[in-house]
Amino acid sequence: MLTRFPRLTALAAGAVSATGFAPLNLWPLTLAAFALLIHLVMSAPGRRSAFARGWLFGVGYFTVGLNWIAIAFTYQDEMPHWLGWVAVVGLSMYLALFPGLAALGAFAASRLRLPRAGRGSSSAGPEPRSKVMGSSHRGETDLVFILVFAALWLITEWMRAWVFTGFAWNPLGVVAVDAGWAARLIGTYGLSALMMLGAGALLLLVQRHWLQSGAIATFALAFSGAGWLAAGPTPVVSGPAITIAQPNNDQSEKYDPDAEAKNFSRLVTQTVNRDAPSPRIVFWPEAAIPDFLEDGYPRRLYFPETAAGIRARVTRPINNGDLLVTGGVKLDFDANGRAVAAANSVFALSSAGEILGSYDKSHLVPGGEYLPYAEVLGLLGLSRLVPGEIGFTPGPGAQTLDLGGFGKMGLQVCYEIIFSGEVVDRTHRPDFIFNPSNDAWFGSWGPPQHLAQARLRALEEGLPVIRATPTGISAVVDADGRVLHSIAHHRAGRIDTQLPGPRTPTPFALWGNILALAFAGLLLLLAVAQRAFGR
Repeated sequence: MLTRFPRLTALAAGAVSATGFAPLNLWPLTLAAFALLIHLVMSAPGRRSAFARGWLFGVGYFTVGLNWIAIAFTYQDEMPHWLGWVAVVGLSMYLALFPGLAALGAFAASRLRLPRAGRGSSSAGPEPRSKVMGSSHRGETDLVFILVFAALWLITEWMRAWVFTGFAWNPLGVVAVDAGWAARLIGTYGLSALMMLGAGALLLLVQRHWLQSGAIATFALAFSGAGWLAAGPTPVVSGPAITIAQPNNDQSEKYDPDAEAKNFSRLVTQTVNRDAPSPRIVFWPEAAIPDFLEDGYPRRLYFPETAAGIRARVTRPINNGDLLVTGGVKLDFDANGRAVAAANSVFALSSAGEILGSYDKSHLVPGGEYLPYAEVLGLLGLSRLVPGEIGFTPGPGAQTLDLGGFGKMGLQVCYEIIFSGEVVDRTHRPDFIFNPSNDAWFGSWGPPQHLAQARLRALEEGLPVIRATPTGISAVVDADGRVLHSIAHHRAGRIDTQLPGPRTPTPFALWGNILALAFAGLLLLLAVAQRAFGR
């Protein structure tokens, strides 16, 4: 079947590879599937076939890994629910262009003829397939191909995070989150390249190229070990007391006015603790408060309360001296007092109801908070998943709020946490990152995948991450990416603990994805050197 139906095999292998992500975590299958991808692309008869095999692999990879997006469509009635699966497949077909380009680039680069050191020179150009794939130096050729493919996979994953505003969900490196120490050095995209090298080593092992397999495995393990050593001194837990409230408010009731009081009551139940150590920071989820907290809006938007009255009600469950950090909404108005835009925001409130600071989400969810190419997609009957006529506008990007004696807080709302290298204001490094989220839309696969990516941000930046969600998975993640405390999906509860301390800035925290791209360059240089000086 592998040789008779290579394109079908590529599609199936891509689907299998996605089982390495949460909640299944079958990472050995991911390695095996990527080893098969490398073999399929390397043995392709031409460039068009190489691209097709990489693209089909990507279609399977993303369709299975992003299946949770279809669940979101069941929580709105503006569109038929079956359109959710159309959206999953359509998005996957677009995202698969990136693996397809990596496959095409690796195939084309491995066919270039380079002058061999000490053997004369010749102009670079395509090398005949019989010479490349059928040579007596097959292991050497495979090694070159694997190095190039790993480098291009890294580069195309990085591109996927920003092309057309980006959709960075589930880079390959997330599969290795439990042993992802190298992310401290080369980030998640570099970790993805190491996973590709691991798959290549497995393929070479199956092909009995022992020396080349061992060389690649040793190289990958060396970077993992270096990442482990780059951790720096163990942080001392000396942060303030914290409480994370998870009310288990179902998404089907979120926009129901009749359910507002019940939803707020659940939130209060998981917050009130008059015996809690004080002062503490209380964390509530994304968009936990449907009411408007800022002053200055038209009176009708507060009626029958006032802005000050709403803030007093919201902060009543916390103790004197506590700090409440909660998701909410801001509005912008035109000169006629008409609301024209909204922001998905986070507010820090004192126990006296004073707004101490706020943050506006920057990376908005395509299809959720805004509809890309709305003029075209709207004609097809599509709309964004968040209801309402007012559009959301993005904030300025990563920011740090100074909370006084509570420390400095970085903020990333929901989906923003998946963007490696973009979650921290590097000129004002925080002590921790707060990631309020609403994963209630996304079935059983989305929440654990979201948490896994938040864990990698903790590893990369050397900062603890605090997650508060309405239905799970709320968690305390330390600066090493370990989950210290969590509340399971679809459970009400709260976490009372102490804020973990940060580590010293990691190399990635200082330099970001420059290091990941430099690692890709190193892999390409190694491929050139192997081709030029190999036996």
